[in-house]
Formats: sequence, C-alpha cells, structure tokens
Amino acid sequence: MTSILYLGGTGTISAACVRRSIERGHDVTVVNRGRARRALPDGVTEITADVRDAAALKSALGGREFDAVADFLSFTPEHVSTGLEVFEGRTDQYIFISSASAYQKPPAQLPITEQTPLENPFWQYSRDKIACEELLFGAQRERGLPVTVIRPSHTYDEQSIPTIGGWTDIARMRAGKPVIVHGDGTSLWTITHSDDFAVAFTGLVARSESIGEAYTITGSHAPTWNQIYGWLADAAGVSSPELVHVASDTIAALAPEVGPTLLGDKAHSIVFDNAKVQALVPEFATTITFDEGARRILAHFDGDPESQVVDSDRDAQFDRLAAAGAA
Repeated sequence: MTSILYLGGTGTISAACVRRSIERGHDVTVVNRGRARRALPDGVTEITADVRDAAALKSALGGREFDAVADFLSFTPEHVSTGLEVFEGRTDQYIFISSASAYQKPPAQLPITEQTPLENPFWQYSRDKIACEELLFGAQRERGLPVTVIRPSHTYDEQSIPTIGGWTDIARMRAGKPVIVHGDGTSLWTITHSDDFAVAFTGLVARSESIGEAYTITGSHAPTWNQIYGWLADAAGVSSPELVHVASDTIAALAPEVGPTLLGDKAHSIVFDNAKVQALVPEFATTITFDEGARRILAHFDGDPESQVVDSDRDAQFDRLAAAGAA
C-alpha cells in the first residue's frame, strides 16, 4: 500500500487528490492547522501541526516515513526549505505544487508545454514559485532529492467561482447589475475541475519515472471568458446578463489587488499541452467541462446561503469599473 502525506489536504485541489488517493487504496495522512476548508473522507489520518514550524512538525510526525509527500502549502523558498528540513530523507518522492502561472507571460507561443520558459514579470506569486522550483531542482542535482514538480493552472471545484468577483458577480447578475469581464472576453482560458486534476496527480504518486521531472496538469477545456460568464449566468437562472468589457490594464489600475492575477495570467489566451503527463497517466482527460462545472457551483452556493457573501467594496469597485467601461 502506498503511503502519502498531504501538506494541506482540504483546499480546492488537494481535497480532490485526497479523495482520489483514498479511492485508490493509498494510506493517506493529512497535516494542517486543523482548519479544514473541506471535509476529509473516512480513512484519512489527520495530524494537526504548523507546517511552518519544523520542530513542531517533526514532533507531530514522530519517526514516520512516507512513500510520497505532497506539498500544497509552500509558496516561497523559505517554506520549501522548512519542508526539506523535515522531509528530506524520510520520503521517496517529494511532490511540489508549483503553478502554471510561472510559464512565460505573455506566452510567445501556444500551446504551453513543460519546455516553455518560466518567466512572469507581473506576478510575485509566480516568481516565488519559480524560485521554489529552482531550489528543489538544485537539491535534486546536488544531492539526489527525489522531487516531482506539478504545475496546475486554474483549477476549481463547486466551492470556487473562477471570476474576478466570485459570488459578488453572481449576485450582480441576479440583480440585473453590470458584471465586469476583463478584455473583450474572447481570450481562451484553460479551466480544470479538481476531480479531473486528481486523476493525473495520483497517477504520478510513487512513480519512479516522475522523479526529477516537472508536469503541467490542466484539462483540455479552454473556453472564452464570455463563455465562462455565460455558463455561470445560465446556471444562476439569468438569461441575458449585462457583461461590461473593461481593459485589463484599466481594471489593474482601478483594482490593483487583482492586477497581478490579470496581467500575469488571466489576460492572456492560455492553452496547454498535457502530452507529458498523459504518457504516464493515459486515463487522465477532461471529463467535467465548465458548463457542467457552473451548474455544480450554483447548486452548492444556492444550497448554502451562508456562502453567498457579497463583497461590498468589490461591488462598489465594479460599479466604478462599469462606468469606466461605458465611458
């Protein structure tokens, strides 16, 4: 039985991977601070510890070793260094979750492959992930660290709305208010359901062929942003949403907190080649397209009124952006 430790395990992507691991018969342990964002399935061993505190994490784990450690919680080289202090030497595979946003932006050519340069001048998050990869592959070259790097792009589940405003966008649609879409809405965006991602991810666990390699894991589903907003409107019961298209640069200027994610990722047409991971995991494919994903999202939020939180600041911001787009 393959033993795998998840650092995280209850996030959008990791929760689906944990479920898939249990389905495959893995011996699954999850470490987090005990603030579960999603319920863990039966059969998971849960350990509460601060993954940023190496001494506390070592104490919580005792002498346990694992076939694989999946790190969903490291975002900077400092985080990775703490992880290596704890896990180097006690696992046969250290799986680091990087980001496909690390690939060259804007991309010089499509589709993006694992050979596309890692270069993102717009988003610090992406540059930090690149630095993490450099540290890990350096350790692999210098001392044989058994690392596998995974680069997901926009991955969602029923609890995550993939638009700028999240539930605020849905509330505006239902209220007949204009909804902001960056650019002209025709750029292509690869969007992947977490259940599909989990098939590829778990297929790489404890695979010796994947050591020392990086893999893009995304779906093949790349609708336009107009389609994404349209499917959400359909699922929300809104027949003719008012979509106002605003240049990404304008949005970034008026809403600087979303600027890096737009200019460093979403503003560009993004399509990926998944041939590398599919060579090892041929069963990986897109089975959930976003028309279905949108229906699942609305079913979840409509069934949980407490999750329907409108961000009043963002709502007012959208009013200003709509006025700018109409000007």
